[in-house]
Amino acid sequence: MAKEKIEKTNAMRILDKAKVHYLHHYWEKATGQHTGVELANALGQDSAQVFKTLVTVAKSGEHYVFLIPVAEELDLKKAASAVGEKSISMCKSKELLSLTGYIHGGCSPVGMKKLFRTTIHKTAQNFPVILCSAGKIGHQLEISLEELEKVIPFQLADIIVSH
Repeated sequence: MAKEKIEKTNAMRILDKAKVHYLHHYWEKATGQHTGVELANALGQDSAQVFKTLVTVAKSGEHYVFLIPVAEELDLKKAASAVGEKSISMCKSKELLSLTGYIHGGCSPVGMKKLFRTTIHKTAQNFPVILCSAGKIGHQLEISLEELEKVIPFQLADIIVSH
């Protein structure tokens, strides 16, 4: 039986070119209406290990990328502090494609049109690998922080709302 050819996303092509080790996961039933927690459950993954990619804009006009566990909420004050800004807000969904090359629900930290300063929630260091979007809805990358750092520089910080 022939192995089905997987259409590579831009993020996957960049990782391949950089010889970065990752695994690809795909949930074919995924739609933009599904949450990251639903995606993690469908793929049998711990939602604490699955990270969503959030794009923000600061009062200064600079854009920043934050990766946080899918079940969590970005703390805008902590996030602003982590990047040395007075305040930040979420980017509007309609601005995402022109800014990053990705759509809402399929935004990967790898392969954006421009390299934005990236901060990952500090719990990522508790796992041998994390999962994040591969650049299309339903497609996930499973990657270690060491491998991810080969293609995007990032910092770790506490950037989620405390419960």
